[in-house]
Parts: sequence; C-alpha cells; structure tokens
Amino acid sequence: MARACVCDDYFTVDPDSGELCLKAGTMGLRDVLYFTNPGTAIFRKGDYPWLARVRVRVQGAGGGSAGANASTNNAVSRPGAGAGAYGESLIEVSALGTTETILVGSGGSGGTAGGDGGAGGASQFGGHVMAPGGNGGTSNMVQGTTAVTSQGVAGAPPGTGDLRIGGGAGGPAIRLNGNYCLGGAGGDSQLGEGGLARSTQGTGLTPRGYGAGASGAVSLGEAQTGGAGGNGIVIVELYG
Repeated sequence: MARACVCDDYFTVDPDSGELCLKAGTMGLRDVLYFTNPGTAIFRKGDYPWLARVRVRVQGAGGGSAGANASTNNAVSRPGAGAGAYGESLIEVSALGTTETILVGSGGSGGTAGGDGGAGGASQFGGHVMAPGGNGGTSNMVQGTTAVTSQGVAGAPPGTGDLRIGGGAGGPAIRLNGNYCLGGAGGDSQLGEGGLARSTQGTGLTPRGYGAGASGAVSLGEAQTGGAGGNGIVIVELYG
C-alpha cells in the first residue's frame, strides 16, 4: 500500500474523513480589497471563514488648493495644499469585530477665486487605524507687482496604527513681479504625488494617486480656482 507523508507545520488530516487540509493561518495572502469611493463601507470577517489576520493600509485624503484673483497688471500665486497621513496595522482576526466600519476620506475642494482650499477628509478602518486628511491651501499672498513669497501649508499629522506617517507639506508660492509667478506644488502622500507646481496663469492642478494635495493657482489678471485634493483609500489584505 502506498503511503504519503506531509509536513504538520502546514497540513492537518481530519481524523474522521481523512481529508488533507491546510492549517488556518498558514496560507498567506489570499485576497486584497480596495475601498476607493469616498464615504463609508462595511467589512464583515464572517464573509471569509478561512481568515486569520488582515493587514490594513489607510491613506487620508489630500487638501484642495486656494484660488487666485489678481487685478489687471498685478499677480498673485497660491501655495500647495497638504497631503493626508498614512497608517498601517496587522490585525489578528480575533481582534476584529463582527463588522468593522471603513471610512474613505474625500479630497478637499478647490477654493473659489481668492478663497482658501478645503481640507481633506480622514480615512479609517474601525477603531484600529485612522489617518487624518491634509490641510487646504491658503490665500496668504496679497496681489501686487513686487517680489514676495508665501508659506506652504503643513501636511496632516500622524494618526493611529502600528505604522503612522504624516502627510507631505504643500510647497511655497513665489511672485517675482507683476508678470511672473510660481504656484506651490501639492504635498506628496505615501500613495500619491502632489499636483505639479505651475508657472503660468491657471487653476490649481490636481494630484495623482491617493491622498496628495493640489498645487496652487496662479492669477495674472484673471480669476482662477484652486484644485481639488486626492481622495483617500483603504486597502485590506486578507491572510488565511
């Protein structure tokens, strides 16, 4: 009669049926869930009976940049908006509730011409991991024709989780004279790149990826709105 041996570190044999099964918790990564729509969602561990633990990655949303509105023959530029924070945790299934509420932050709104940008929303996985959203860009430069700079805004502070990283700061704005300006670049996040700093008249530029800030608007006599920040994201890796 043929016989087979198996490693009992990873396999078990059911004493009644004789079935060879993998041990729970030894199967590694089995699935990845991506929550990208701003708002709330529900995670139910019962949907995955083989689940042993989850690795949760949470990115807060980025801030929107300020708009700009200079008079004819004047110039004004705006700094970039701040990026959202990032948090991460490895959580055993026994520490999870029957359901966990997921929150995905919405990117901050771009400011009206001359108005500040909106702050990005926080993202969260239950009470385990939370990442704050980034600050909105400010309209902190007065129009004019002389050389001046304006300070960029700070990124979001760290939130909660095993790994906690704050968001990148928005870049400063520069005016050389009534014809040349540089809008500040948006702050980078762990999962996104801030909006490109612009040297021509126009609206604030939106970021790439998730959770980064928008770049500042530039006005050389025409009203310009700010750019919207990047939405957050929650990634749930399922290990069996």
